[in-house]
Amino acid sequence: MTIETKSLLQFSSIPSERPRLIAIGTATPSEKYTQAEILEIFGIVDPKVRKIFSNSHIKSRHLCLPTPNRDGTIPAESQADLLQKHKQNALDIGRSAIEKALARAKLMARELDYISVVSTTGLLCPSLSALYIKEMGMRPDIQRIDIVGMGCNGGLNGLQPVVNFCTLYPESIGLLLCVEVCSAMYVMDDTLSTAVVNSLFGDGAAAAIVSARSFPTPSGALPSQGPKILGFSSHIMPEAIDAIRLDWQDNKYALYLDKQIPYLLGRNVKIPVDNLLRRFHRKRRDVRHWTIHSGGRKVIDSIEYSLNITKHDVRHTTNILQNYGNLSSASFLFSHERLLAEGSARSGDSVVMMTMGPGSTIECCLGEF
Repeated sequence: MTIETKSLLQFSSIPSERPRLIAIGTATPSEKYTQAEILEIFGIVDPKVRKIFSNSHIKSRHLCLPTPNRDGTIPAESQADLLQKHKQNALDIGRSAIEKALARAKLMARELDYISVVSTTGLLCPSLSALYIKEMGMRPDIQRIDIVGMGCNGGLNGLQPVVNFCTLYPESIGLLLCVEVCSAMYVMDDTLSTAVVNSLFGDGAAAAIVSARSFPTPSGALPSQGPKILGFSSHIMPEAIDAIRLDWQDNKYALYLDKQIPYLLGRNVKIPVDNLLRRFHRKRRDVRHWTIHSGGRKVIDSIEYSLNITKHDVRHTTNILQNYGNLSSASFLFSHERLLAEGSARSGDSVVMMTMGPGSTIECCLGEF
C-alpha cells in the first residue's frame, strides 16, 4: 500500500509498545545577540533595567529584530508587523526543525499521519499546521491540531494528542512542533515588569517524531531512540490565574510575569510529579533524568530545591537558558535533544519532562528508555 493511499483502518491493532519519542530536531533564527548587545540596540540606559538583563543568567539569545534605521535605532513595529514576523519566521524555523527531526528518523514529510503544532506568539487563520502541510508537501489526509495560547506549558499539552493518536494507531507516525517567535511580542516601555520579560525570551522551534513503530538502521539494529511515553499529569492553580498573562497594551500584546511565580511553582511542583510517579509505582529517587522548561534562573532553582534534585539533573535546562533564553513551549524539547545527544540514558531509565506556564499550570510527562 502506498503512502498516498494507506488508511488508518490498518492501524487498528492493540499496540505492543507504548509510543516512543523517536527523534528531535531544533532550529533558531540565524541572528544571535548577547544581553549587552540587546541593551545597546534598544538604547536602554536605565541602570535598573540593565541590572535585570545582567542578572538573568542568560548569555545570548536568538531573536528576529527589525533592520535598524539609518541612525541605528530600532523602528517601531505595529501589531500587524509583529503578526507578519510571527508567520514568516515560524514557517522558516518550524520547517527547519521538522526537516531535521525527519532526517534523524529517516522519514519523509509524506509519511506523517498526525501533526500537533503549538505556538503562543501569534494567531493565524489558516493555522500554522495547514501552512506547514502545504509548504512541506505532507499528505492531504494527515490529521492535525493547533494549540494556541497555552504559553510555556503548551509543549506537553501538544505532545498528549500525538501520543494518544499513536497509541490508537500503533503503525502511525506523529509529529509535535513547538514554534515560538517571542520577538514578535516585543513591547518597549519604562516598567521593570516589561524589562523582566524582555530580558528572558528567545526565538526557536523544536520538532519531535513520535511512534510505536520500530525504526531499524541499515545494519538492522535499533538506533538510539528517546523514551517510550508512559503517561502525563497536570496541576493547575486557579488562584494564580493572572500570574502569567497577555495584556493588550498600546495596541499590542504584552506579557506579564508576576515576581512570585518561582515560589508559586516551587510550592506546587511536587503535586503533579508525585501523582504521576505514584501511578507507575515510582518514587522521585527512581528518576534518572529531568528535562525541565527553562523558565528562568529563579524558577529552575525553586524546582531544584523543591524536588531535591541536583544541578547536574538540570544541567541541560540551565544550558538552554544560558544560550537560548526561555524558548516558551519549545524549551523542554531543546533540553531533551541534548539529553539524547549526550548518550547517558540507559535502558530502563526513567525521565520526567516538565513544563510550566499560564493558568498557572504545571505539566509533567513520564518516559522510560
